[in-house]
Amino acid sequence: MSDHNFSLFHHTYPGKSESKGRPPLLLLLHGYGANEDDLYSLAPYLDERFFIVSARAPVTLRGMGGGYAWFNLGFTPQGISVDPAEVEAARQRLHKFIGEIVEAYDLDPNAVYLLGFSQGAMMSLAVALTNPGLASAVVAMSGRLMAQTIDQIPDKDALFGLPVFVAHGTRDTVLPIAHGRETSRNLSELPIDLTYREYEMGHELSAESLEDITDWLRQQLDRASSGTLIN
Repeated sequence: MSDHNFSLFHHTYPGKSESKGRPPLLLLLHGYGANEDDLYSLAPYLDERFFIVSARAPVTLRGMGGGYAWFNLGFTPQGISVDPAEVEAARQRLHKFIGEIVEAYDLDPNAVYLLGFSQGAMMSLAVALTNPGLASAVVAMSGRLMAQTIDQIPDKDALFGLPVFVAHGTRDTVLPIAHGRETSRNLSELPIDLTYREYEMGHELSAESLEDITDWLRQQLDRASSGTLIN
């Protein structure tokens, strides 16, 4: 667990790799209404080479039974609304937190991997795309790419080759599949290495999608360790 010296409360799972050098970081970002325990349960199934950190979002939701969010959602007759300033504050805080944990746990600053679900997926994409070179790879599950993020990309060419895995459920009623497909279309306009997959599931992580994601992350680590370029 964390202490007051960090920007975000979090759990850590050091892994069991005995390789020399500083380990790669895999940062887990939960969705709206969840907490750091949610994705932390995935840690034993992920590659042992990762030093895993599962972060708690900064916004406490009232009446959610201990749930948290990266930013508030406004429910209006016109649909869901967000405060762009609050989204930006969360993005900056998360960026700062990554620097803190890399230094505190002596992790490899050139091997930062992000994995987010729903609102956490939005934040994973936001941090990675607006800070080219920060992330080695991104997994975005059941989320979407915010227009605010697209507008904030400082240099699209600097994102060349960034591996991004997007997973979405065809039966998702929280963020319908149209969001996943729109995210895929928008990301396809960037010079990244995009993998987009749909699954017969709702707003969740299925056994099939988890297997694909763990395999994909393992491949990214293998390529990085061997020095193989991703085309």
